[in-house]
Amino acid sequence: MNRQKSFENGHPCLYLVATPIGNLEEITYRAIRILKEVDYIGAEDTRNTVKLLNYYNIKTKLISHHEHNIIHSIPKIINLLLEGNNIALVSDAGYPAISDPGFELVKEAIANEINVIPISGANACLDALVVSGIVPQPFIFYGFLDHQDKKKKKELENLKKYQETLVLYESPHRIAKTLKLMLEIFGDREIALCREITKKHEEIIRGKISEVLNIIDELKGEMVIIVSGNINVIEEDVFEQTIVEHVNEYVAKGMSVKDSIKEVAKLRKIKKNEVYAAYHKKDE
Repeated sequence: MNRQKSFENGHPCLYLVATPIGNLEEITYRAIRILKEVDYIGAEDTRNTVKLLNYYNIKTKLISHHEHNIIHSIPKIINLLLEGNNIALVSDAGYPAISDPGFELVKEAIANEINVIPISGANACLDALVVSGIVPQPFIFYGFLDHQDKKKKKELENLKKYQETLVLYESPHRIAKTLKLMLEIFGDREIALCREITKKHEEIIRGKISEVLNIIDELKGEMVIIVSGNINVIEEDVFEQTIVEHVNEYVAKGMSVKDSIKEVAKLRKIKKNEVYAAYHKKDE
């Protein structure tokens, strides 16, 4: 068990500081103070972060920490923390560790009993959700879909069943293909496409997927997609017994294992290979 008393034990602190997602004024007084007071700032891209620091006249030393150098940067940052230094971690925009580097460092910090403290700020997911006009809760935040079409299609197939509002991120050069796959898999649901949030050219486009697709070629910038949940979900029967017990029930009645698996798959409305895998796993 790890029980953190953030401001009572005198341990060094790793601050997770939310940075502006577009407009540089979207940052808290506390975030600015922390960035000035810490000994180092771990940044996803020092070239981007230095623009923010210059804007607020912050002179703190930067350390590079991104997905391609974590093998070297994590031990370096942990050692600095263990030596008594306080460090702020930032991504290019929004919260570090949410669709950005940070999670691995957080886990390592916790393992070393270093206090990990969140510093609130801008969040593209919540900004888009509250202005979407689509029911805001419950919602599922998924983030970026896989770049490969085959994997992306599988992800969307898995997301199709959810009745909760879905929140996804997407880049401009993949948005058209993603929306076409959504239309194919989800059907023509209500969505809100939010782009350039907090920036001068902020735009929220609300409507059916098919309607948004008609103008998609003229849109640029990082995007958040808010998708209405599946209102046509048919609740599946709830079974008290496990799949193995269910198959054995039919085997006991004289059916072959093969036919029993087929019958259980039909009743549970799942694929036969799922039942087969679950049933034969008991023999491993």
